[in-house]
Amino acid sequence: MDWKPDRSDKKPIYKQIAEYIEKGISAGDFPTDLPLPPERRLAEKLNVNRSTIVAAYDELQSIGLVERKKGSGTWISTDIWGLSHKRMPNWGRYVEGGSFLPNQPVVQRLRTETQREDLIDLASGELAPDLFPSETFQEIFTKTPFHGHLGYDHPQGNEMLRETISMHAKEYRDIQINPESILITSGAQQAIHLIVQCLLKPGDAVAIEDPSYAYSLPIFQTAGLKVLHLPIDENGVNPDDIEHLHKKHRLRMLFLNPDHQNPTGTKLSLSRRKRILEISSEYGIPIIEDDPYSLTSFSGETGPTLKSMDHLGNVLYISSLSKIVASGLRIGWVMGPEKVIERLADAKQQVDFGHSVFPLWVANEFLGSGQFKGHISMLRQQLHERRDQLISSLNSHLREKTDYFIPEGGIHFWCKIIEPMDEFRLLEESIKRGVAFVPGNVLGTKKGYIRFTFGRGDIDSINEGIRRFADVLRQMVKIKN
Repeated sequence: MDWKPDRSDKKPIYKQIAEYIEKGISAGDFPTDLPLPPERRLAEKLNVNRSTIVAAYDELQSIGLVERKKGSGTWISTDIWGLSHKRMPNWGRYVEGGSFLPNQPVVQRLRTETQREDLIDLASGELAPDLFPSETFQEIFTKTPFHGHLGYDHPQGNEMLRETISMHAKEYRDIQINPESILITSGAQQAIHLIVQCLLKPGDAVAIEDPSYAYSLPIFQTAGLKVLHLPIDENGVNPDDIEHLHKKHRLRMLFLNPDHQNPTGTKLSLSRRKRILEISSEYGIPIIEDDPYSLTSFSGETGPTLKSMDHLGNVLYISSLSKIVASGLRIGWVMGPEKVIERLADAKQQVDFGHSVFPLWVANEFLGSGQFKGHISMLRQQLHERRDQLISSLNSHLREKTDYFIPEGGIHFWCKIIEPMDEFRLLEESIKRGVAFVPGNVLGTKKGYIRFTFGRGDIDSINEGIRRFADVLRQMVKIKN
């Protein structure tokens, strides 16, 4: 055996060994009437630990290629060479080899853990159930006749809802838009996926905020994009940084979350908005404006969006009902030039052939009703109170151990831990104590930060969650010192 594993390869050594043996079995290089090389001997030959060979043989056994026989070693399975010629596919390799990258492990872990009823969820980016307009929805279900049809809808989404969104955008965001320039999506994230998949190609340079929600999305890496980072201060991104990146890398697209940004809660200043639009028009850089939070402004002041200031059609505007009404509706939209919307709509049809008609109907009834304004007023007040509770709890339980920016809207709170700390270990210990948050490393390059979400819990659970977190942090600091 002249082959040796490649230690510079990112693929684990045991997987390299398993794949080598699998190929050898398929090629007939290993005799079927003798066992495979003993674990210890093969480990010495390949200069690896015996546990690595054990893991490789376990991998081959899991896909039905080998059998482990106590006292006689590891044998090629008779099933693959028997009369049936049946063989189990290596699903692990398919899962790892797909072109669509998975979420980061910590994101997957949080998604699982936050389903626990005994865990205080300060991680999930959604509203608490008591902030949903459930009673109003129940009235719509029981008192409003459904007049829609049950067949496939328009490729861009239900026409009545697009008209309602057009009027909503004018009233609440000062955006003048025709229904023909709107595509209804399954939340804002689908809009981002469609834009990346349809309008960009591998190798294109794009800029995102650092930190940002977009940092955690594997879609950029899946598409083979060159992702560049724009640092954020208390006034959002600096336009000079955008211009510098473009001159160096030729930016193809710019992704921004200007209002109550996720995760920092910052609001892009008016002067910077104007300058960014000037840069966009000077260099022809499209801007993707993601706006899930502007209507949550505690003061009620919501303008202006980049889209409302854009007179050239350089901005693709994304918003949704997920962060202001109910995430389970899965209603979002993207606004832009008609030819772009038509391209995105064609791709969406290939993916899901359109929405279920019932969420579209409910969204249209609620968004166009007088109750929507009252709901937003209630939401602002409740989120304001929960943010204040989070600040009060941090000051009470973690005085001088944290530093933070105070957001004036949205649902997220960006917090710096003064003592240097392993964010992922801090999360693991916190989960054991029944509270979850998002480590800052998931959302950007800055070290020592975490994100709390105050939209998910009530007043009491926010305080208890911070108390539990504080206990964990103090214990870890004590152990470290």
